[in-house]
Parts: sequence; structure tokens; C-alpha cells
Amino acid sequence: MSNNLFKWLYPGIKVKRWMLAACFGVLVVGFGSIFAVYPYPFVSRMGVVIILCGIVFVVLGMGKMTVSLITLFLPQRERDIVNILYQRRYLERGPKVVALGGGQGLSRLLLGLKEYTANLTAIVTVADSGGSSGRLREEFNIVAPGDIRNCLVALADAPALMGQLFQYRFSDGEGLKGHNFGNLFLTAMVQLTGGDFQKAVEESSKVLAIRGKVIPSTVHNVHLVAEYVDGSLTEGEAKIPGKNLPIKRLFLKPEGAVPTPEALTAIAEADIIVMGPGSLYTSILPNLIIKGMPEAIVRSPAYKIYVCNVMTQRGETDGFSAGDHTRAIIGYAHPKVLDACIINDALVPDEALQRYRGEDSYPVTADAEGIRSMGYRVVATDLLSVADYVRHDSKKLTQALIKLIETQRVIKR
Repeated sequence: MSNNLFKWLYPGIKVKRWMLAACFGVLVVGFGSIFAVYPYPFVSRMGVVIILCGIVFVVLGMGKMTVSLITLFLPQRERDIVNILYQRRYLERGPKVVALGGGQGLSRLLLGLKEYTANLTAIVTVADSGGSSGRLREEFNIVAPGDIRNCLVALADAPALMGQLFQYRFSDGEGLKGHNFGNLFLTAMVQLTGGDFQKAVEESSKVLAIRGKVIPSTVHNVHLVAEYVDGSLTEGEAKIPGKNLPIKRLFLKPEGAVPTPEALTAIAEADIIVMGPGSLYTSILPNLIIKGMPEAIVRSPAYKIYVCNVMTQRGETDGFSAGDHTRAIIGYAHPKVLDACIINDALVPDEALQRYRGEDSYPVTADAEGIRSMGYRVVATDLLSVADYVRHDSKKLTQALIKLIETQRVIKR
């Protein structure tokens, strides 16, 4: 401890000189105070001048020392001190929000919500079976890391290059081609933590300096199974839409999977629970069919919101309206897992529709009255972002959520 204290006095740190200047200023103020109390006017006025000079030295020394310390701790100015204070003082007073889902939809939601509150927990599905995640599951017998990775990057406060690194996908290399660096990192962290996936996610969160928490919905190595209307079965999240038949029933294998304790705690303590946006049968419902998860959400005093997709998905929600999405949610879970729904009512541009028709994907009908007839509040508004894909605009969605939250729950700063 003493050695560390003396290190502050080493040459070149640019703290010692300003510390001495501040101390000198204190001595000058003390010296001037002696003259200021003299009964002779000239001497007392001179004392006041000396005091003012001492105060200048104190302010200059303390100010420069503060700048030196900021420069020392933020050497590349990657984060402005005002942003740090904003996050620590303002965002930490925000409501406790739990976002539940998976896929790209959840990560886009988190991008907006992290600017509203730091008390943010993402509960993420781990049933992914395609691509890099699927290969790693088979080789290492771990839960799918892909959606977890996307959420970590969305919440990251680390430099942008770190986020790009975690999302980097190898384009060649024997055994590496198609793999994502973030997935490999999480897999390696699982090995280093003795197979503890939750611990691996926590340690990875520190590397990316995330704002909030990311929690797997379960640490059981589950696989998603769909039973179709013709009685046939398909196992594997990536394969389920390929059958292109209406899904009759969805379940997990093995069926004994339970939520993580951290997920249950976050749900119990939440002010707001947001489900979606994301693929209904492969991102949202895999969380809700875990034994005990619907009951935990029903018991929670949180205000519960479902964000419906803007486009239907072939092999999952063909012909579904927003009301059909809502009925599926409560059908697999419980009517009390929802208080309100947010749906898009803006028209998708014709040029975007042309691209999606080839995929048999169409805008989700915003049947607000049908949802209201079920007893839920509905917010129907423009949520669209139309670029290469039609998806939710992160800012528009966050604004809609905040407006609903602050009007219905009266959560204000």
C-alpha cells in the first residue's frame, strides 16, 4: 500500500507538481489570513490580496490535478467523462427492465433500451441449432452461444473494435470457416470456468464492459422440437421453418429443463418485462415453454409487454396477424403473461414488399381491436426501419416503449 502511494510522486505522472501547487496555495491562504486580521487597513487589505492569490493557486492546482487524473484513466479519450457520469448517475436510476427473447430482434431492442436504463437484463434463448452455434453445440456439448453473443455486443460499452471482433466471422481456414469469433470466445470461456456457462457469460460481460446483464434462459443443453398439424416432428431450431407446415405444438428436449436462478430473480424484481421482437416459434416461445418460466412471469409485479414482429416468417407464422401472435403467446404460457402489445401500423414500401414476396413473407396485419378484445392494451405506431431488411427501428421502438412505460406505470425520473 505504501509503495503504491509513493508511486504518485514518481516523475512524469503530472500529478505531483499540481498537488504541490494546491498545497502551496493553502499555505498562502493561511499566511494571508494572519495579515487580514491586523487592525491596520493597509496590512489587512494586503492580507486579502494574499488570500486571493492563494485561492488561485489552490483552484489551479486542484483543476490541473483533476485533468491529469482524467487523462491518466482515459488516455485515449474513448469515453467522455460526462457520458460516464450520465450512465452512473442517470441511467442507474432507470426502471428494472427484463427483455426476453433471442435472435436479431432482441439485440436491436437492447441497443435502444440501454440508453434509457442501466438496470437492464436480457434473458436469452439458447435453443439455436444452426451455423456456428450448432457446430459448437455438437462438438462441445454446450448451450448455443450465438444469441448470447449478439446481446453482449448490443449492450457493450467497450470500444467499437471489440464489438466488431466478437461479431467477426471467419471466411476460410480448415475448421474455422463459418465460425464466429465471439462464439469461439464464449466456448473457450466455458472451458476455463469448468463448464459453467453462466459464469462464462459473466466473465465475457466484463471483457465487453456491458451495460446491464445477459442471462441464458436455461443452462440445460436443450433442443427445440416442433410437432406439425400432420403429426410429424422436427428437432432443431434451424430446421423447424423448413417443413413449411403449421406448427401444432412446440416443446423442448429434454423436457426437464428449468430456468436459471438468475433469470427467475430478474423476473421477480423487474418493473417491466418485454417479450420480443423476434421469431415467434424459435426465439420467443422457446423461453416461455421452459418449466416454471410462465409462472414466474405471472407472479412478477412487472408491467408485461409483447412487441410483435413486423413481417410474417415462412414456416413459422404464415398468414399470422398481430392477434394470432398474441394468442400463441398466451396459449403456450398464460393469459396473465401480458398487459400490453406494441404493434406496427406503418405501411411497408412496395419495393421492400417485392423482395419479401420471394420469401413468402408479408406484413403482419395490425388488428389492434382484436387484441383489445382479449383484454390487452395496444400501442399501434410506426416502428419500421427499411434498409436491406424490413425490421424494427431501434429508436422508434424505444420511444414507443418509454411512452407506454411512463404513462401506464408512471415511472419517471
